[in-house]
Amino acid sequence: MASRDTHALAHEAVVRAHRAMPLSRKAEIVVELSEAVRSLARDGVRRRHPEYDDEEVRRALVVLLHGADIARKMWPGVEPVQP
Repeated sequence: MASRDTHALAHEAVVRAHRAMPLSRKAEIVVELSEAVRSLARDGVRRRHPEYDDEEVRRALVVLLHGADIARKMWPGVEPVQP
C-alpha cells in the first residue's frame, strides 16, 4: 500500500528495490529497525521517568514491549515498573 505522501512511481521503485534485495540484507534492515524502535522506546521511558535507574528502564522496556506478565516471570517477586 502506497503512502498518501509518496508518488505512485516512487512507491513502485521502492517495492522493486526491496524485491530485488537479498534476504540477508532484508534481515539486516529488520534488525536495524528493531534496534531503532527499542532505542526510541527506551528514550521515551527515560523522558517519562527521569528518576528510573538503568535497571528500572530495562524492566519498563520489557513491560512496554512484552507486557507485565512476562516482566513478572523474568523478575519474580518484583512488581513491574510503569513504562
